Amino acid sequence: MTPCVCGSAWTLEWACNLAGPRRYTPRLTRAPHAGARLRPAPELMQRESFLSDDCPAMGIYETLYAFRDSFGQFMGTEGTHPWSQGFPLTTQLEGGPPLPSSVNVTWEDRFYPKAWGHPNLREALVEYYNSYYGSNITPENVMVFAGGRPGIFAVLAFLKKHVEVRIGNAEWPAYLDIMTQTDTNWRVVPYTEENGFHPSNATYFDRAGLNHKTHLLPIISNPGNPTGHTRVGAELEELIAMAEQPGNGILLDEAYEMIHTSKGVSGIQYVKDLDNSNVFLAGACTKGLQCPGIRIGWIIASKTNVETLSNFSSFGMGGVSHPSQHYAVELLQPERVAQARDAVKNHYDMQRERYGEAFEKMGLKVFTGDGGFYHWMKLPEGLNASELNRRLFKHGAAILEGIDCDMARPHAKDPNYVSPYANWFRFSFGPLLPETFESDIAIFGQVLNEYRADVEAPSPV
Repeated sequence: MTPCVCGSAWTLEWACNLAGPRRYTPRLTRAPHAGARLRPAPELMQRESFLSDDCPAMGIYETLYAFRDSFGQFMGTEGTHPWSQGFPLTTQLEGGPPLPSSVNVTWEDRFYPKAWGHPNLREALVEYYNSYYGSNITPENVMVFAGGRPGIFAVLAFLKKHVEVRIGNAEWPAYLDIMTQTDTNWRVVPYTEENGFHPSNATYFDRAGLNHKTHLLPIISNPGNPTGHTRVGAELEELIAMAEQPGNGILLDEAYEMIHTSKGVSGIQYVKDLDNSNVFLAGACTKGLQCPGIRIGWIIASKTNVETLSNFSSFGMGGVSHPSQHYAVELLQPERVAQARDAVKNHYDMQRERYGEAFEKMGLKVFTGDGGFYHWMKLPEGLNASELNRRLFKHGAAILEGIDCDMARPHAKDPNYVSPYANWFRFSFGPLLPETFESDIAIFGQVLNEYRADVEAPSPV
């Protein structure tokens, strides 16, 4: 994976408090901060930019840039270990179907796309959800986007001001950026060791201190990123029932829908009246279908809400690439997707179990659920994720630091903010081949043991 390079006027070198719990020191910004080491870009803009100064890269990209500056190569090149990366294997899995090698493009595909998505893709998605989850959605309930995050961004961009978002304290880093840039009003739901990083459904809809006009929209990744915790069965049914109550809604991000011990989990299974609700389900070809590069995602919602999103597409997106949508249709062929669901579940269950066991043997505390392809872990006392990353960089590896998943941190990166997740991190086994397991554990164990020994060593007199 090669990340795009930010074109900002300034970039920051790695700067953090390595001696103790990490303070959130700026790493990428357009405006100089006191004490930060700035490196001018090759072509420095001499006048003030008309664009926002508060548009840093998403947390994972900041880690990638810091890794590049330290290791001298981009993460994803030969000899690197992409444990920070949130993408799946994009090759055929054991027992899984082959990935399509091409799609047919006709003269009609060179027309402008329909604002709401290609009819064939909308029909394929309807068949998929109705077949596997017993729903009764129609194509008019499906809005196609160029990936999952543009759909999430669009929902929040047009959210009415009296709607308050509730979001877990530890969630996908991009949510913070999206909520900030869309001027969303949000409140954080505690994610702690005490509640197992799995607060109750009712916590998201707590109206204490709210006036009557405030409506609530929880944002929940399910299965969760970074924790892997998943709401299924009766718990998920209760969550959807709460979301369908007057004054409530939900944005359920189901990017990891297929990557669960059950072979698939979706809130659509429990929606009673989608067309009279503010339930938004986000999906994509990115994870379970193993194709992040085609950039196809969707929102399942009421016909009224889909119409609003398609109106936005008519002036703000212009639709989505026809070839990419055709590729997604191939991925969703019924026989193929049935085989894929089995293979994806089996592969990532195996990886989750063995990496988790190995990390526990190292003395790490593992708080991972039963979905997704991450492990959410706590370092031993006295160690912090920022210093661990600095040491991993030397070995061509990186993890995602817990602070980057902290939805309560200041977007402006206040250096005085201390995150409760300074000694937490996310390890991704998503892009890892089965045969790299032994070397992955050996490298990580070596770095962790050296770090622990350095911390435990007596200070020189």
